[in-house]
Amino acid sequence: MIGVLYSLQSNVFSSVLSLKPGKKFTFWLKTAVFAGLLIYIGYVLQQQPFDWTLVREQITAVEHPEQWAAGLFLLTPVNWGFEALKWQILLQRIEKSTYWQAYKGVLAGVALGFALPALLGDTAGRVLSLRTHRAEAVGASLVSGGMQFYVALVFGAVAWAHHITVVPIRNNIAGQWLLVILVALSAGGIVFGLTRQRLVRWLEKRPGLRRFTDYWNVAGLYSDREIAQALGVAALRYVVFSVQFYLVMRLVGIHLSAGLSASSIGLVFLVKTITPAFNLLSDLGVREAASLWVFEPFSQTNDTVSTSVLLTATLTLWVANVLTPVLVGLIWVWKLKLTTE
Repeated sequence: MIGVLYSLQSNVFSSVLSLKPGKKFTFWLKTAVFAGLLIYIGYVLQQQPFDWTLVREQITAVEHPEQWAAGLFLLTPVNWGFEALKWQILLQRIEKSTYWQAYKGVLAGVALGFALPALLGDTAGRVLSLRTHRAEAVGASLVSGGMQFYVALVFGAVAWAHHITVVPIRNNIAGQWLLVILVALSAGGIVFGLTRQRLVRWLEKRPGLRRFTDYWNVAGLYSDREIAQALGVAALRYVVFSVQFYLVMRLVGIHLSAGLSASSIGLVFLVKTITPAFNLLSDLGVREAASLWVFEPFSQTNDTVSTSVLLTATLTLWVANVLTPVLVGLIWVWKLKLTTE
């Protein structure tokens, strides 16, 4: 099964040379961003080398670490369970699906997203788990991803507003403009939701875009109630993986106030959400670089926040929320069918 994923990844990179110029530019831009993240992580580690002794001492000083670890891993199926519930809600307009069928499709998408660019792999896993209406399901998958993106954007805007109040050095012109942009995008999401049906009808009339109508027409089928339900589930999932982040912080002995923890976690997830995953190990590297930058101001006044401990925390979270579901999702990858009924 692992071989299948590596084969898929190899095929993706081997096809780069055959891409059109525009697609090649996008690919190399993503690669440059990923390289920049690695360079930043390397720079921080050069300034403060990884210290296993410090990590071990800090973890051993934690009272009842097994409770924090148990909470972290027990919430993993809840995390993806909310994603499956959101997917089931959005599927009802396309193909009736049970919760378990939706859950299997989500896990298959997680597994394929490990080897392929996340959006492509996630969508492929979900769509191939269905027997019919796959073109419409692509649109539903995009709506699902868009909702989770929007939730992270809104919470991220609130997190950044709090962050710049407690970190004065970042409350500059750039920081204030970033807040304005985040608030404007959040408001734009509301406008889009209210006008989505008219927008879909307008797109249908564009001659060059008609071939894609099966993908986005589904966005106009949902009622306001269904949109609200799916957004509510997306928000609940966001809360769950935020709690997981907090649990892993406590597991490695990081102690910050509730406000600082919440805003810092919100910023890390905002960066992770807006940065595309394009490497073999999904979003590995994005969360780490974001965490090092977000928590850096607190490391100077709080000795529980160090580079070594932060990297340990984010890698542990990656194992719980990505690697573990991937290993389970491999079971369902084998059962995917390329043909429809």
